[in-house]
Amino acid sequence: PAPRCYLNKQLLNLRVLKGEPAELSCTVSKEDVTGTWFKDGLKLTSMDGVSFEKKGLVHKLVISKVEEIHAGKYRFQGGDVKTEASIFVEDPPRVDKVLLQNLTSVPTVAKAGQSVKIKIPFEGRQPIRASWLKDRLELADDTRMRLDKTDSFTMLSIPSSQRRDCGDYKVRLRNDSGVLEINLKLLVVDKPQPPEGPIKVVESSASSITIQWKPPKDDGGKPLQRYMVERQQGGKNEWEALGETPRTCTTFTTSKVEADMSYYFRVRAVNAEGSSEPLESDEVKAVGKASPGAPDPPEIVSATKDSITIAWKAPGKAGTSQILGYVVQKRKKGTITWLPVNTAPVADKKMKVPNLKKGLQYEFRVAAVNAAGLGDASDPSQPAWAQDATKTPGQVQELRVSSRDSSSVTLTWRKPEVQDGNDVKGYEVEVKAPKSLSWTKCSALPIQGTTYTVKGLQANQSYSLRVRALGDSGLGEAAELEASTGDGPREVPPRLLVDGRVKSTLVVRAGNSIRVKIPFEASPDPVVTWLKDGLPLPKRATTDTKDGTTQLLVGAAEFSDSGTYTVELQNGLGKRETFSFQVQVTDIPQPPGALQLAEKVPGTVTVTWEPSASEKWEENLFYTVLKRESEKGLWHVVGDLIFTNQFTFTKVIPGRDYYFRVVAKNALGASGPAETLQPWSIRRPKAQFEVKAHSYRGVNQNQPPRILVPLKPHVVPTGSECHMSCAVGGYPLPKITWYKDNRDLSTDPAYFCTNDFGVCSLVVLGVSKQDEGEYMVEATNASGRAFSRAFLTIKGKW
Repeated sequence: PAPRCYLNKQLLNLRVLKGEPAELSCTVSKEDVTGTWFKDGLKLTSMDGVSFEKKGLVHKLVISKVEEIHAGKYRFQGGDVKTEASIFVEDPPRVDKVLLQNLTSVPTVAKAGQSVKIKIPFEGRQPIRASWLKDRLELADDTRMRLDKTDSFTMLSIPSSQRRDCGDYKVRLRNDSGVLEINLKLLVVDKPQPPEGPIKVVESSASSITIQWKPPKDDGGKPLQRYMVERQQGGKNEWEALGETPRTCTTFTTSKVEADMSYYFRVRAVNAEGSSEPLESDEVKAVGKASPGAPDPPEIVSATKDSITIAWKAPGKAGTSQILGYVVQKRKKGTITWLPVNTAPVADKKMKVPNLKKGLQYEFRVAAVNAAGLGDASDPSQPAWAQDATKTPGQVQELRVSSRDSSSVTLTWRKPEVQDGNDVKGYEVEVKAPKSLSWTKCSALPIQGTTYTVKGLQANQSYSLRVRALGDSGLGEAAELEASTGDGPREVPPRLLVDGRVKSTLVVRAGNSIRVKIPFEASPDPVVTWLKDGLPLPKRATTDTKDGTTQLLVGAAEFSDSGTYTVELQNGLGKRETFSFQVQVTDIPQPPGALQLAEKVPGTVTVTWEPSASEKWEENLFYTVLKRESEKGLWHVVGDLIFTNQFTFTKVIPGRDYYFRVVAKNALGASGPAETLQPWSIRRPKAQFEVKAHSYRGVNQNQPPRILVPLKPHVVPTGSECHMSCAVGGYPLPKITWYKDNRDLSTDPAYFCTNDFGVCSLVVLGVSKQDEGEYMVEATNASGRAFSRAFLTIKGKW
C-alpha cells in the first residue's frame, strides 16, 4: 500500500482587524495531495477576495481584505489529512486620524453663553457604545447638556456654556472588538469674577483716601489687564470714574475728597472679554481737620528729690494746623492712671515737673495740641527716680561693627568704666534711617550682653547707630557710629528644580494623601500660584511655600482630585516659570457583574459579563478570564488583557464540564472574581444507529408534513441574538428550509439552522436593521408541504 499522508503543520485560529489581509496555511507530508477548503461546513469554490495557493507541501487560503462575511470556521481536507481553524474578524471603533489629531492637540475654546457642539464621527462593528466623561465621572443628559448617539457619530451639546464646563473630557467608544478613548480639553472664557472683598480703607485723611482689594478668584480664563475704580459721593446717584490700576496693583489713592464727606467706592476687574461685576465698599468717610501725631517718648534730663526735668521733640505729623503747645502727664510706675501736669498747653519742649515724692519712680508722656484739638499721646518715658542726681554710667568703649550683610549690622563694644559704684544694668541700642530725624529703639528691653545684631535693614544703605549704658540713675552718654549694609542678593530668575525629582504622572490610591514638594530658586522671592486644570485649587487642597520649596497637599484623595496640576512662579522682574504634572487617583477595581455563557459558534463558548463599576473612573482597566474543568480543579488563565466585556473560548471538548471566572485588573491589583456557579458543557454527539423497521404489507404509513407548534413573532434589541423555533411532524421526516423575505437561508453563514427530532431552530447572531423582516419555515416530503411565518422586529437607533 502507498504511504499515508500526514499533517506537518495544522491551521491556527486568527483574529484579524477588518480591512487587513489574512492567511490560513497548513503543511502536509506529500506534494501530490490536492486539498479542498470548507467554510462552516460548505465547500469553497469561489468567494470574493479569497484565493487558494499551493506551493510544494504548503496549502494556503489567502484573504486580501477581511470583511465580516469572512468570519467563521475553515477546514482543509485532502487525502488522509484534515485540520480546522476559525477566523474572528475584529472591527474596533475608529475615528478619522486628522479629526483625532485636531481634537486632542488643540483645546476647544468658546465664550461663555455660546453654544458648544463637539461631534465625533466613528466607524466600526455595531453596536458601538459611546460614553462621555468629565473629571473621570460619566456625563448624562440634564437641563444644560445633551448627549446624542447614532450608529455613525456621538455629539456633546451645551446650548449655553459656562466657566464650570471647563476641563478635561474623555470620549470612550467601545464594542466587542475593542475600546477607543479620545482625550480633549474644553476652555470657556468669560469676563472675570468681581475682585475679592471686602474693600479695605488703608489710609484716610482730610485730603486723600487709599483703598485696597484682592484679585478675583477666577480671571475668566484670560489674563487680567487692569482694574477700574469708581466713586460715588454720599447722597448722590452718579458714579464717577477715578482711574485705573495695572493688574499687579490692588491699591488706589484718590485726592479728590473733602473733609467730613462720605464716599462709596467700587472696583471692576477687566480682561479681554470685558469688565466684571463691581465690588462695592461700605461707607468711607474722609476725616476732618487732623490733630497732631504722637511725639517720641520724652527723655529724662535731670532729677532731684522732689522734681524731674523732661524734654521732648515735636511730633513728625503736625496735623492740618500749627502746633499750639503741649500737655504733659505723669504716673507712678506700676499704676495705670495718668495725671495731668499742666492744664494749659506750654509752647516750650522742656518742663520741670515739681511736687514729686522722694524715692518713687515716675513715668511721663506728652501730647501736642493744635486747632483740631489734642493729639495722640506719646509712649511713656523711661522710669526715673525722684532723688538727687547721681552720676549716670559712662560712655561705652570701643564701639565697632563686627559683621554685616545686606539686611543686618552686628555691633560689639566694651563696658564703660564704673564710676562711684554705679553699675551697668544693661544697654540700649538705637538706629536712625537715612533722611530720618528720629531714633528708633532696637529692643523693648535692656540688652544684657555687649553684642547686638540690628536686623531688618535695607541693602546698600547707610544708618546711624548709637549705644547707651543703663544704670540706676538712667541712661549714660551715647556712643555713635555710621554703618552701611552690604549688597543685596543677586537677582535670580525663577526656576523650578524638577529634573528627576518630580514625576510627570502620579498614580495615587483613593484615600491616600497627595503630597508633592517642588524646590525652586529665585531672587527676589517669587509669587507662587497653584492651579488644577487651569483653575484655582479646590478648598480641599492646601499649599505651603517656604525656604525655597513649595508643597501641594491633599489629605485624602478622591477620584475628583485627578487632573492636571500646575505650579507657577512669578517675581517682580516680570519673569515667569511653570511646571505641570498629572495626578491619577485610582483604586483596586470592583468585581465584574454576572457571567453568561453561550455557544454562539458551534464548538466554542462565549463568556460575557457585566462591566465592573470601576470602568467609570479607571481608563487602564482590563479583564482576565480563567477556567477549570472540575468543581475542585485548578484555575488556568485562558484570556488576559481583555478590554471588552466578552471572550470566546475555542478549545471546548464536548461532554466535559467547565467553570469560568472573570477578574478586573489595573495597576494596583485585581478585583474579586465573578464566576459561574453551575458547570457548562457541550452535549456529545449521539452515536448514529439504524433501526430496521418491519415491513407490513397493505399499510401506508406516509403522512404529509404538519406544523405542530408554529413560529412566533419576535422583537429583539440591536446587537442581541434571536432564536426562532417551531415543531414539525410528518413521515418520512420532512426536509426543513428557512426563508427570509422569500430568500433561501440554507447557504447564508450568518444564520445557524438545526433540526433535532422535529424541533427546528434558527439562530441569528448580533441582529441589525438588515435582519428585520418576515421569516418562513417550510417542511416538505413526498406526501405534501407545510409552512409557518413570523415577523422579526429590531428595536434601537439606526
